[in-house]
Amino acid sequence: MSESQTARIAVTGSTGAVGGLVARQLAAAGASQLLLARTPANAPQLPGCVVAPFSYADREASTAALRGTRTLFMVSAAESESRLDDHRAFIDAAVAAGVEQVVYTSFFGASPDATFTLARDHFATEEYLKASGMRWTFLRDNFYMDVMPMFVGDDGVLRGLAGDGRVSIVSRADVAAVATAVLRAPDAHQGATYDLTGPEALTATDIAAAIAASRGTAVTFHDETLEEAYESRRKWDAPAWQNDAWVSTYTAIASGELSRVTGDVERVTGRAPLMFAAYLAGE
Repeated sequence: MSESQTARIAVTGSTGAVGGLVARQLAAAGASQLLLARTPANAPQLPGCVVAPFSYADREASTAALRGTRTLFMVSAAESESRLDDHRAFIDAAVAAGVEQVVYTSFFGASPDATFTLARDHFATEEYLKASGMRWTFLRDNFYMDVMPMFVGDDGVLRGLAGDGRVSIVSRADVAAVATAVLRAPDAHQGATYDLTGPEALTATDIAAAIAASRGTAVTFHDETLEEAYESRRKWDAPAWQNDAWVSTYTAIASGELSRVTGDVERVTGRAPLMFAAYLAGE
């Protein structure tokens, strides 16, 4: 096996926001990449990149695709009831393929009893990676500021059980910049856990006000009761686990678990993370 093959980086999620940014930044830096995509035709066409089909749950296909990869950027799979099982199958495939190090996008404050229900699966994935024998780096991203405007209803109201709790939302661009820096020098980051946040902790009221200022229209925050939170989401006819995740997005903010601001983005990239107002202004 050639040195270029063993040094290759595999990237999942290249058809999405964070993975796509990482793939483009690595390509611009001249890195050799394998882009793993459920729909290869949707993967970006980049110099120095090979595209292969895979699915997290398909261990055989993933093992075959990952052979010759040294470092794997594992973007967490799409939210589903089977996501943790899918993660485990994919990690097993990486071990079988001889992957040396995995850089995994986890969640801020991941723990077995986190208020945000999906953070518990992230913690379990971290533990499985630690037990795999591969080296690892965890990027524990807080909620993405990019999606906050999408949570505002057509009536200009942001709804959730967040109270006066604060959240240190982070931009996808900053997370991608950290991931790219780690993937370009993985040995320097093995065994590290980075808590990735923006530079400020905002309340839901602050978030609504910033979106209102950006749009030039009224946007307000309504602090729901627990009963209101579940009732207002009933219209999407989602399964119980999904409703629990949606509601706990806000109860996690209310709990204070997501309020800490860290310097890890700047520590890894050398530049300060984006503020929410600057993101909304397109800076």
